Amino acid sequence: MRKLLVFCLMLALLTGLMGGCGESDGRVTINVYNWGQYISEGDEGYMDVIAEFEKEYPNIRVNYVTFDSNETMYTKMSNGGITVDVIIPSDYMVGRLVEEGMLQPLNYENIPNYQYIDAAFRGRAYDPEEKYTVPYTWGTVGIIYNSKYVDEADVTGWELLWNKKYADKILMFDNSRDAFCIAQCLLGYDINTTDPQELLHCAQKLDEQRPVVQQYIMDQVFDLMENEEAWITPYYAGDYLTMAEENENLQFFLPQEQGFNWFVDAMCIPTCCENQYEAELFINFLCRPDIAGANMDWVCYGTPETAAKAYMDPEVVGDPNAYPDEEMLAQKGKSFVSLPRSTTRLMETLFMQVRNGIEIKLPD
Repeated sequence: MRKLLVFCLMLALLTGLMGGCGESDGRVTINVYNWGQYISEGDEGYMDVIAEFEKEYPNIRVNYVTFDSNETMYTKMSNGGITVDVIIPSDYMVGRLVEEGMLQPLNYENIPNYQYIDAAFRGRAYDPEEKYTVPYTWGTVGIIYNSKYVDEADVTGWELLWNKKYADKILMFDNSRDAFCIAQCLLGYDINTTDPQELLHCAQKLDEQRPVVQQYIMDQVFDLMENEEAWITPYYAGDYLTMAEENENLQFFLPQEQGFNWFVDAMCIPTCCENQYEAELFINFLCRPDIAGANMDWVCYGTPETAAKAYMDPEVVGDPNAYPDEEMLAQKGKSFVSLPRSTTRLMETLFMQVRNGIEIKLPD
């Protein structure tokens, strides 16, 4: 059963991610810090990607640890005292890490499989000069709901997440950027707005939702939705496909009229990396079309490599939730950009007020 490793932070402490890396039995150890449920681990007949890499490069050991949000990853990185060789943040967080000098340029000569990355995923706003990143996946954010309990007539848009009929069965993102994006789409604001008054209105909208929210979640979403403890949640399309394998009543809705976030997650090497060459070998391995295809068959997110699709299950490639219509995506999909620090701090402060039931107001 494809279940999330919920003990990831404890694992980080035990494996030495927070204390640095080194060699084990003469092998170089690279620390890879990635989202949960985001690499094929070899269950149910799927490829064990890390095992295959270590088989091909027997002198390298991969210490793999997970995070549950960009913000969690950023906090660990910015606090220092952590040695990581490869990280896989989302587009807007890549931009922030670049601005703050936390990423180092890649040596693309060690990543020849970068040639397979489609042109549409190169030179994007978060890395316009193609210096720091190699795209790993892409996807969209929509609404997952349980059709056994939720009336289809109510599934009209983001407002479903405010529907009092389903009070205490609704989940909500536990990170400010994704949560505010939903309010911004509902209110017709730019998802990259820096206007304090617009952010205040979004916080007030999220505060209106709070009485019907069962929990603010990230990785907990898998168990809660699969086991029908909750019926409605916003989340990522790729993870929906994973959940739907466990519960056939789960459906996915993309609020096209109001707009939605579509994102790219990219492989990067942080400045705290101690083994850049080996890290680039790992990134290159993940870009090899047969490996990328086998990996995305399990991960269920969109691949930025057309060449990888030849190695994938046709049902996965043909699933409109993983690969929505390109014209619709271009017209209705909205991508995050890195925001000024002052805007990010304000958003986080307002979201804390929402989460804690504090009066919603702009800080002095």
